[in-house]
Amino acid sequence: MKIGIRAKGLRGQSWKNRYETHPALSYVQDNTSHNDFDVFIDLNWDETPEIITQYATNTSTLFVLGTNLVTLESALNQENIPYNGQKLIGLNSFPHLIERNTWEACNPFGIDISMFNELLKVLSVESCEWLKSRVGFFTPRVLCMIINEAYYTVQEGTAGKADIDTAMKLGTNYPKGPFEFCELFGIDLVYQQLHALHSDTLDERYKICPLLKTEYLLK
Repeated sequence: MKIGIRAKGLRGQSWKNRYETHPALSYVQDNTSHNDFDVFIDLNWDETPEIITQYATNTSTLFVLGTNLVTLESALNQENIPYNGQKLIGLNSFPHLIERNTWEACNPFGIDISMFNELLKVLSVESCEWLKSRVGFFTPRVLCMIINEAYYTVQEGTAGKADIDTAMKLGTNYPKGPFEFCELFGIDLVYQQLHALHSDTLDERYKICPLLKTEYLLK
């Protein structure tokens, strides 16, 4: 199996934490060489979803695309591209979370997942949680909401960041506190994820805390 991987920033570094080298993997920085691979993984696809126009011309390669911020269906619709048998899988590609032995993915078009299952074996990923195609998947949705609430707590003067991190780890047995998770994910992606979630659901839980927004703008 020939696997192409396009990954940059914190997502790319997180991927390399687990797969610095792998005999089946080729790291590429373009989005045009996908025809050379059996599987093409683009962890940063949702940051520039318009490149779906290039991927949609290839119905042979299995595309595994980071879809935390944008769904595959909405991108095709936005670009007026009909679904025509493309092999598209959505992946939770959040930094740190992509290093886990269980992935979160979605299969909105109901494609045959035998090659995806083979990909998991090749990359030694133990299992996959199949979720509905919605922005945020499950884990980023929960953790970003917790991070947002933690920012509200700091903004109100109830507690400091270090104290909140300690309380969350001791009180809920989380491996990291909300601000530690925010650093791992990058405040840019946390902000973008919350914005996407609020736009998708109109749920006040995802309305971005002003302090978080200020830190995002001043980073």
